[in-house]
Amino acid sequence: MIPKQQLKGLTPYKPGKPIEEVKKELGLKKVVKLASNENPYGSSQTVKEAIQKELTQLHIYPDGYASSLRTAVSEYLNVKEDQLVFGNGSDEVVQMICRTYLEKGTNTVMATHTFPQYRHNAVIEDAEIREIPLQDGKHQLNKMLDAIDENTRIIWVCSPNNPTGEHVPEKELISFLDKVPEHVLIVVDEAYKEYVTAQDFPDTLAVLNNYKNLVVLRTFSKAYGIAALRVGFGVANTEVVSAIEPSREPFNTSRVAQAAAIAALGDQKFIDMCRVENEKGRSLYYGFCEQYDLEVYPSQGNFVLIDFGIPADEVFNYLLKNGYIVRSGSALGFPTSVRITVGSEEQNREIISCLTQLLVERRKVQS
Repeated sequence: MIPKQQLKGLTPYKPGKPIEEVKKELGLKKVVKLASNENPYGSSQTVKEAIQKELTQLHIYPDGYASSLRTAVSEYLNVKEDQLVFGNGSDEVVQMICRTYLEKGTNTVMATHTFPQYRHNAVIEDAEIREIPLQDGKHQLNKMLDAIDENTRIIWVCSPNNPTGEHVPEKELISFLDKVPEHVLIVVDEAYKEYVTAQDFPDTLAVLNNYKNLVVLRTFSKAYGIAALRVGFGVANTEVVSAIEPSREPFNTSRVAQAAAIAALGDQKFIDMCRVENEKGRSLYYGFCEQYDLEVYPSQGNFVLIDFGIPADEVFNYLLKNGYIVRSGSALGFPTSVRITVGSEEQNREIISCLTQLLVERRKVQS
């Protein structure tokens, strides 16, 4: 049995430590997970009601075309139904795009460091990967353009970027879109769009018809709070969607997931509340960083990447022992930083208190 050569040495995605595992390992009664950018407020009550109704239908296959969800999303976003492709999370849409467009002899351009699944799936398809380092946490779009040649098939823009939270302003993105050759698919991943408060964040869907090679990714896993059910989607011109669809597995979104997503989309008051509370939470972290002279990127997501100037794993392990799971920057390309999901006000204040204790203890030792 011989697997693909390119799979040798390719490590699977490693999610944050499960809460129950940490409780058992460390003997803790309370553990708070702020590692996976989940919504601390859960999901809308209407979602729970929609899920309950579907529980009597579990023996029936889901609608493979996700017709009801497709209609709801198309009406909410003001796009055509045949401009949508749904996936088992937007991760699967990334996989489908790579499966459709990449192969040996082609290449794909992306930032580093960014969402790792772009690279992961490109490796599986045996495509060349051209990575352009971030500058101050931002995409260097001009250098990404310079990396394009006749064999480039996909260029990835994660905005807000994971893990830095930086976004691409509207003027910069439009200028970039104007310069990308028509044979290159531009994928703009907006997984954290619902948390954005920046006034210069681009309305990518409004310009979709101007760029036949543009795909916009969205998800129900973050602000909508149904990460466990895995629903994401891409919005593109019909020609692109038609090309991608054969790569989609049949019945790739469940009945429960489709019903939950429809209900989630219908409660925008919940999303507005989450956005407001998230912005308040980000401000708490910014204040903490200013007080202790720590570098932090101005995030438009529901997370902050803080540079503590010491090994990231040291901060990670200190927090873990005190019952907080975060994401160590050592696995994200930022060896002295940790990424912290913005939680509830109580969670934010508690972890900031714990981090303050760490800094005070270190400064005592140093003095």
